[in-house]
Amino acid sequence: MLIAFTNALPGNIAQGLIWGIMALGVYITFKVLNFADMTVDGSFATGGAVAVMMILSGKPVGLALVLAALSGVLAGILTGVFHVLMGIPDILAGILTQFILYSLNLNIMGAANKAVSVTNYPLLLSLRFVTKSIVISAIFVAAIVILLYIYFGTEQGSALRATGNNPQMSKAQGINIGGMKILGLAFSNGLVALSGGLFAQYQGFSDINMGRGSIVIGLAAVIIGDVIGSAIFGKRMNFMLRLIFVVLGAILYYIVIGLVLAMQFPSDDLKLFTALVVAIFMGVPYIKDRIQHSYKKAGKGAE
Repeated sequence: MLIAFTNALPGNIAQGLIWGIMALGVYITFKVLNFADMTVDGSFATGGAVAVMMILSGKPVGLALVLAALSGVLAGILTGVFHVLMGIPDILAGILTQFILYSLNLNIMGAANKAVSVTNYPLLLSLRFVTKSIVISAIFVAAIVILLYIYFGTEQGSALRATGNNPQMSKAQGINIGGMKILGLAFSNGLVALSGGLFAQYQGFSDINMGRGSIVIGLAAVIIGDVIGSAIFGKRMNFMLRLIFVVLGAILYYIVIGLVLAMQFPSDDLKLFTALVVAIFMGVPYIKDRIQHSYKKAGKGAE
């Protein structure tokens, strides 16, 4: 078991880094905007579909990834339009876009899946070259974390964060709440689609179902990273550390998944295991607060 886990560890780290980019997108909507966005299950697959089809048509990999990210931006804008301009609740708006993207992805690929081989195309990432994939993915992650940190320190980025923290106060200060939501959704799904484009290269194909359940993985990464980061740094946990721990949460998630597979648990139970992991980490802060509250209450009663 230990040998199997050790052999699979580099691949788990590579996947964690790739999905960490997607988790950063989820962090923007889930934590910054306080918006429950279900679009990501569709935009992840859209990013993979666009990237693979562009590569198969002879376009440079860099251009393919840019177009993949732009496809995610458009998906996020569509969800924002549904929510802001049409008054559709956030969850339902994301689900509607996700449904649209399913058909769109089939039209983009012309089939349920499309393969792309590192033998025939100069892919950035590949299962065959895991070490190289780790290095390139880490570069992408570092660049994105730095850019997000810089952006959210600007006036517009601060307005975006304020929109999620206190919409009413932000509106009173003259911030265009609807515009900020659309902008945040565009950023988020752009990152998700970029991650999908990278992951499609890594696994060697795009698939209509490759994004199914990605929102759960993204939430798992965000929550795991937040719990562990808060436990280590407490109130010193600044925005940069939060972004870093989101990615670390994705890496830890895939390491745990690798451990489960090495222990020869049925692969059919992975989604069950994922849901339990998310539920546990979401419940930890609540249980911790309840315990602390009960101790304080008991202490006051003893006085």
